[in-house]
Amino acid sequence: MKLTLKIWRQKSPKDKGRFETYQVEANPHMSFLEMLDVLNEELISKKEEPVAFEHDCREGICGTCGLVIDGQPHGPSQGTTTCQLHMRHYKDGDTIVIEPYRGSAFPVFKDLAVDRSAFDRIIQAGGYISVNTGQAQDGNAIPIEKEQSARAFDAAACIGCGACVAACPNASAMLFVSAKASHLALLPQGEVESKRRAQAMVKQMDLEGFGMCSNVTACEAECPKEISVENIARLNREFLSSTLGTEVKVG
Repeated sequence: MKLTLKIWRQKSPKDKGRFETYQVEANPHMSFLEMLDVLNEELISKKEEPVAFEHDCREGICGTCGLVIDGQPHGPSQGTTTCQLHMRHYKDGDTIVIEPYRGSAFPVFKDLAVDRSAFDRIIQAGGYISVNTGQAQDGNAIPIEKEQSARAFDAAACIGCGACVAACPNASAMLFVSAKASHLALLPQGEVESKRRAQAMVKQMDLEGFGMCSNVTACEAECPKEISVENIARLNREFLSSTLGTEVKVG
């Protein structure tokens, strides 16, 4: 099938950037990134500059393949990363608009590739757990309620792709921060430092220039791992508890 692609091209963070139009022929069985590979092969054969975009595992695990496709982070399929989106969702003659993630905390490196190192610094601000885990233990050595461990696992599923930031009208990173804080706060080993962690990660998030959460919940709708906004409520309780010096139950 023949497609028209309107792709954001930007040589550097200081370049103004613009949309450029390309024609490409794709197979419905291709992934979205494979379609971009085909386009780049054609551009290289014409001795033109290929489109820069991020990718790694191409299995929906690493979180590097973030693109805004027709106004939606990762494209039209719910619970799907860009690399898992297949061209069978489009039809012959379609026009597809492809942009990088937008946000002052995500400056564009080049074309569709953005700098998401702000996420790394937020995680670093959270620090490590200080509980000495020692050698590997049996799964039932530390009793944890199944519901509690399931919530921790769901939060830990966050791949740090940044779709939540791209979807939020305020470019807030609260869903990401809350997921990273929750998966530790919900477990005994991480609960010890949960309040300090909440304070440190929220402070770093603000320093990086992310916006405030206004409960639009577009982040949950666009998250490829379907992380729940309940984690944001949990982080807010942790932050409030640590600020006021009172106990607010986290669950």
